[in-house]
Amino acid sequence: MKIVIAPDSFKESLTATAVAGAIARGVLEVRPDARIDLCPMADGGEGTVEAVVAATTGEIRTADVFDPLGAPIRARFGLLGPGGGAGLPGEVGLSAAMGSSGEQATAAGEGDGKIAVVEMAAASGLALVPPERRDPLRTTTFGTGQLILAALETGAREILVGIGGSATMDGGCGCAQALGVVFIDGQCKALVCGVGGGGLGDIEDIDISDRDPRIPEARIRAACDVTNPLTGPNGAASVYAPQKGATPEVVEQLEAHLVHLAEVIRNKMSLDVEKLPGAGAAGGLGAGLVAFAGATLEAGVEAVAEVVGLARRLRGADLCITGEGKFDSQSRSGKTVVGVAKLAKLAGVPTICIPGQATAEAPHDLFAAVRPLVGGQVEEKDALARPEFFLQRRAAEAVKKFVERQ
Repeated sequence: MKIVIAPDSFKESLTATAVAGAIARGVLEVRPDARIDLCPMADGGEGTVEAVVAATTGEIRTADVFDPLGAPIRARFGLLGPGGGAGLPGEVGLSAAMGSSGEQATAAGEGDGKIAVVEMAAASGLALVPPERRDPLRTTTFGTGQLILAALETGAREILVGIGGSATMDGGCGCAQALGVVFIDGQCKALVCGVGGGGLGDIEDIDISDRDPRIPEARIRAACDVTNPLTGPNGAASVYAPQKGATPEVVEQLEAHLVHLAEVIRNKMSLDVEKLPGAGAAGGLGAGLVAFAGATLEAGVEAVAEVVGLARRLRGADLCITGEGKFDSQSRSGKTVVGVAKLAKLAGVPTICIPGQATAEAPHDLFAAVRPLVGGQVEEKDALARPEFFLQRRAAEAVKKFVERQ
């Protein structure tokens, strides 16, 4: 019996790797002869690098970059190993793949050096800025551009950039400056590197002649789980700037600056990114990566599934098990568990979902079974205190019932 285990993380509780390990231990209680393929998943937000590296037996690398306020930090990115993309199968033995905590080993190998994964949150994330210092007029994505360059230095020519959890509202211009793009003001002077949302209104021209020559040769994919445009009532400033420290007055200022940036890009680069779905992700980084790095905007879970080779790994499987922290009505809109279930259905593989909690409005119809941790005699406080224990128990219960029905 082949079982693919492809869960997301349980936010603020367990990584996707730890979730997969706990589920695997539950499976082995019932079917010790099972062939298990651990494939931790993500949707492009925080945790994507760890999940992708674990799913492909890849490698974590680090780079010295600047944080959203220009302070030096060391940030992580990943190189895919041979278990992803079109490489070797990801099926692994549990003795080699799981430590005492149930996490898949991630330190083996040098990676294939061809595909890298970067989280913008590692360099430009909201968690890097204390609440009292959050200011989207100042914060910049310059460090994200530095991470992309670090990935290129490894020889990678395909880079998946997860663009969730940003502290920024700079339209991706800080990132572009790190890549060599020059923004010019009305006095024909170059803007200082590390531009934030407050500097976008000064941009009058764009010079890409000194952009790193590897950028147009690379395939850069921006993975996001939102479809917000750059501007307007559903745009980056209106929806996300308040979370990043913007007052109503600052929101208006940022909106005007993003409208201006979109106009300059239209006039100087003959490219319209203003209403592109996903352009407003990460404070406009989606738009910036498209305009200044030639990136494509992709649904996060679909992009991650492709680079880890999930569709290939599902072929010939008897069962797929996924999970997430909260399974609710929003899960249908681009969340990992639904993306996994859809791919499994295409492969003719039934899927079980083991979430932390589940609501009646969640898309239960997409799964052969849904077995949340919270329920019966298990309260939320119990599940939060011992998530791996209850994941293992629920997995054993689910697989036992599944086998009995066969």
